[in-house]
Amino acid sequence: MTIIESVNRYDTGDGALPPDFADWTSWQREVHELARRKDAVVLAHNYQLPQIQDVADHVGDSLALSRLAASAEASMIVFAGVHFMAETAKILSPDKKVLIPDARAGCSLADTITADQLRAWKAEHPGAVVVAYVNTTAEVKAESDICCTSSNAVEVVESVPADQEVLFLPDMFLAAHVKRKTGRSNIHNWMGECHVHAGISPQDLEAAVHADTDAELYVHPECGCSTSALWMTTVGDIPAERTHILSTGAMLDEARSSTARKVLVATEVGMLHQLRRANPGTDFQPVNPQASCRFMKMITPEKLINSLRNETDEVRVAPDVADRARQAVERMVAIGRPGGGE
Repeated sequence: MTIIESVNRYDTGDGALPPDFADWTSWQREVHELARRKDAVVLAHNYQLPQIQDVADHVGDSLALSRLAASAEASMIVFAGVHFMAETAKILSPDKKVLIPDARAGCSLADTITADQLRAWKAEHPGAVVVAYVNTTAEVKAESDICCTSSNAVEVVESVPADQEVLFLPDMFLAAHVKRKTGRSNIHNWMGECHVHAGISPQDLEAAVHADTDAELYVHPECGCSTSALWMTTVGDIPAERTHILSTGAMLDEARSSTARKVLVATEVGMLHQLRRANPGTDFQPVNPQASCRFMKMITPEKLINSLRNETDEVRVAPDVADRARQAVERMVAIGRPGGGE
């Protein structure tokens, strides 16, 4: 079964229930009942399957959900997302039991750098400030000075003294965006990428824009096409006023007030569900319909309910790692637009 076939198994695109769930309402009822009985809150990332988004107590980006996890009164958190997100929730909520429905749901971007690699990189640049995107493991966060999200990365880097070097990791496309916005030449970037966002190519963008010349454009800064989008605005291929480089949280904010007939969206396709709910009057379409994260889609309805029933898989972070990582995350929260995430 291909990734898209797996997604389509649960997402018919028209709001219809999956054919293999004869009683979808019963499933939702059991999820809510189990969560109530176990004193659990169910959190779902914007890239999750639509049915999981709809049954969750809260839907959002990774940082916003982690902040909710930290402030939630529930004693258990079920995080429908990828592993580093559940780890971040555990870092911010060390006394809560944190579950992820499938611990194998990893992240290609987080996997591009290890703590050992970061320590070696730091040794090459003594005195540099390490800025780590939240899409990293707990061990990497523990070796970092401050974390950032795509919405506050510029503010985080601007908080570093101008004469200090910055090691920005792991996403090279987000680093390029930060360099453009800050004008700083002393930013060194790790050559990491999200396989899904990197796969949304400049060619995809150009074809989509030329097919709908009056559409607006939302582009996530992790995308391989983000630089092309800005270049196309400078040469007049697409109007600058209709082109928006946005985090997922900012996409939702923009969508709520949009009067556009159509918006082309360059990010993981799961985001379309929230955008369409936020503004049913606008036609939101993907720049690349194949941009689906196989790791996000590993969290299926069956796995979610099994996680609640059997309290699997529990996420644990070594206390010393969590303590150091927490400092980097909390420093990020204190700087600019803390509610925005990846």
